[in-house]
Amino acid sequence: MNKKEITAESKLSISIENTKKGFEESFEIENFYNKQTQDQAHLEQILHCLKINDGMRILDLGTGTGYLAFPIAAQYPKSEVIGLDIVEQALEKNRKRAVADGMNNIQFVSYDGLTFPFTDQSFDMVITRYALHHFPAIKDTFWEINRVLKPKGTFFLTDPAPNENDSERFVDAYMQMKKDGHIKFYTKKEWQEIGKMAGFERTDCFETRICFPRKKQDSLEFNDILTRFDEQVIKGYGLEITDEEIWITERVNNLLFQKV
Repeated sequence: MNKKEITAESKLSISIENTKKGFEESFEIENFYNKQTQDQAHLEQILHCLKINDGMRILDLGTGTGYLAFPIAAQYPKSEVIGLDIVEQALEKNRKRAVADGMNNIQFVSYDGLTFPFTDQSFDMVITRYALHHFPAIKDTFWEINRVLKPKGTFFLTDPAPNENDSERFVDAYMQMKKDGHIKFYTKKEWQEIGKMAGFERTDCFETRICFPRKKQDSLEFNDILTRFDEQVIKGYGLEITDEEIWITERVNNLLFQKV
């Protein structure tokens, strides 16, 4: 292994560790994390889009607190749902919740952030919500998704997107203030190109929005970031600043793919 390969491997490890540490901290502040990510209307849109049938085996990638996994397992008790994540703390809480709720069709598995611990063609569907912008080797992740999906299996992703005029990516600089391994938000076109390269065809899509709060105390670079980007670009994110929080409104891509 040469020096370049070692450097690339180290960068991946550092990014994954930053993500793990950042989310361990976020999950500890449960109420604020829920405030950032929960959206009942969006959840219902996702469930309607997925077209789940009895007997399906479903992988929830980057499951976190099981935000998608639990309602799917509850609504489809004849399906099998597996939540996969790097944050063991959250997974252990999820396991206890599943036992307490008497849910026998759901389990939670940890992994290294790169290689899925499952055999080829072992899932009917892979889903992921607000996670992929943390994945440091996104093309490899798409190939892993392809690998574990059965022929004609479906893959659904939902993830925030940059505004069309944000070519310099103010939104990524903003999100990277919190050292939790944020890599980048992708456009719909970028997702479709990555998907096509990995053997997927987009079959459906819709767009939603998320109004996302961040604590001022965790945003020490904010004023400096404001000076580095065009004012009109920043305004496009509907920035709102209160005494304790900064709110930003982001577009969200929701894309359904089929393995071809």
